Amino acid sequence: MEKAASTALPRLGAIAVVLHQDKVLLVQRKNPPDAGLWGFPGGHVEPGETALAAAARELFEETGVQARPVRYLTNLDIILRDQGGALQFHFLLAAVLCDYVRGTPIAAYDVSDAGWIAVSNVPSLPTSADVDRIIALAYSTTPTIGPI
Repeated sequence: MEKAASTALPRLGAIAVVLHQDKVLLVQRKNPPDAGLWGFPGGHVEPGETALAAAARELFEETGVQARPVRYLTNLDIILRDQGGALQFHFLLAAVLCDYVRGTPIAAYDVSDAGWIAVSNVPSLPTSADVDRIIALAYSTTPTIGPI
């Protein structure tokens, strides 16, 4: 996601939460604000596009994995300021639960790595804000895929 000017409006984005066989699909970001951190594939919602569709599109663009968006899990307000208090980034991210369809994760576009990570290993990774909470929420709202 690109840097927002202090006069810019908040940007709408969508992240794809894909769980499969006790693993979660995560990507390592190349660009600020989360460069080097692991998080969910995602990006900007295009004009006229739903956040559900954007999550699936961004997932495919960043990883080559296809998934079907199922439902919204939650929204995240990402507001980051520099040391002087000036706004650097402002995003509203819609977290979208997606059902895995096919594909092997390959890092593309604006990610440096992508892969299926065992849910039990996620706490040991440097992650974006709320990754653990969103995984737990996905499991708690989808009883058929089991607990963490």
